[in-house]
Amino acid sequence: MKLLFPAGEHEPVELKDGETLVGSDSDCQIMLAAPGISARHCALLARGEQASVRALDGAVVVLNGKQIVADAPFKAGDLLLFGKVGCRVVASEKTAPAPPRRPPPPGPMDDDNGRTRVRAALPKFIMRGVSGPTFGKTFGVVGTLTLGRSAECDISIASDEISRHHAKLQVVPDGVMVEDLGSANGTFINNQRVHGGTLMKPGDELRLDTIRFMLMSPEQMQSSATPPRSEAPTVVVPQPQTGGGNGMWLVAGLVVIGVIVAGVLKYLGMI
Repeated sequence: MKLLFPAGEHEPVELKDGETLVGSDSDCQIMLAAPGISARHCALLARGEQASVRALDGAVVVLNGKQIVADAPFKAGDLLLFGKVGCRVVASEKTAPAPPRRPPPPGPMDDDNGRTRVRAALPKFIMRGVSGPTFGKTFGVVGTLTLGRSAECDISIASDEISRHHAKLQVVPDGVMVEDLGSANGTFINNQRVHGGTLMKPGDELRLDTIRFMLMSPEQMQSSATPPRSEAPTVVVPQPQTGGGNGMWLVAGLVVIGVIVAGVLKYLGMI
């Protein structure tokens, strides 16, 4: 099997028998320098035509839109997400190589088609942990998911305040429907306790006792820049002069009067 990265984060990788490490560390066979990639993110285990993926140290790995919590087998045609980096699994070519020919000029069509298919597999909603053991982690919300302390839950949370099967999430056209599964400490949306099914939309906060999540869309996760604020223009108000001009006219008047008086006295022979 082969891994293709449509967005160009890595060159195509042919999986060989044994273990292949994926991460940002330089000793990983597939090194990905991208936000959200751990030093040792996950391990790909291959033997013949069988392959599986294992998340390391709680890293986010999504297989066909569902975050894995244990070793998960994958096959050709599946989609994998390492953090925010997507790749497509394809079967290895077993036919004899074609005779050499001049390669076609590069074009965006194939890349665009591949990139579109990967993006279509992104979950419609994402939950980001904002407190407790899930702080900083992201979870794709696809279909119906269960949250709780049990390892059987789709999103397992190791916390004593969480019931074994605490709550259920279901994606609906307008958001995510949240249902409490009879938990001891309750389920809350924006500090309002959930009774029956309650709709949660992007921007809302989901709280399981002290464990809090923020529901976001992929667009909200990717947008980090905020538009610059418009500033009001600075208005300079001229200050009125305080008597400077009047003083100058007074001095000029006195000089003129002095000249006239001197002329009259000279005419009269007094000077």
